Amino acid sequence: MSEHQHDEHGGHDDPAHGPEPLVGVDATDLHAAVAALSAALHGYVDAAVGVRAEFGSTEADEDPRILVLESEIGSLNARLYDLLHERLGVHADLTGMSWGEDEHGDADAPRSDAEVDTFHLGFVVGPPPGTSDLSLESVLDLVEQGGAELAQRLVDSGFEVGEWGASRGAAVEFEEGDDEDDDEDDVTGLT
Repeated sequence: MSEHQHDEHGGHDDPAHGPEPLVGVDATDLHAAVAALSAALHGYVDAAVGVRAEFGSTEADEDPRILVLESEIGSLNARLYDLLHERLGVHADLTGMSWGEDEHGDADAPRSDAEVDTFHLGFVVGPPPGTSDLSLESVLDLVEQGGAELAQRLVDSGFEVGEWGASRGAAVEFEEGDDEDDDEDDVTGLT
């Protein structure tokens, strides 16, 4: 169940969601949910060790025993979220991953080269069949338009898109101090 679906039936008029401090909460069910989740995580570790002893990492990732346990853990995480929300009115973010500042620095600081990566999307395009006003020269415009839309979707999803590009004949390369005189490849759309 997504957070949005949960919030629709959660009833935010309930005292658990109110501005007043909440006292007298029986935490027994909350601790039971944590214990079930903990047991499932221990089971996952044991299963992963066993599966990895049998298979390579790629096969282990797709092993049905691992997938079932991951699904169970996801359900238990959702159950814990629901209980915390229902009983305490909190929207616990317990399934995200984060590393300490010592390992990754300040979240607001500019990204280092080690924290970013490049992604390329390529197409092999032939001329349209039959007679057409379209030429291969017009393909770059279409790819650039799609790139702009994709870059915006990434930003809307919370990613930082420092630059993007569309090119014909070679993957776009992003390097410090690009030569502005190098016009051999047609590159467009850089932001």
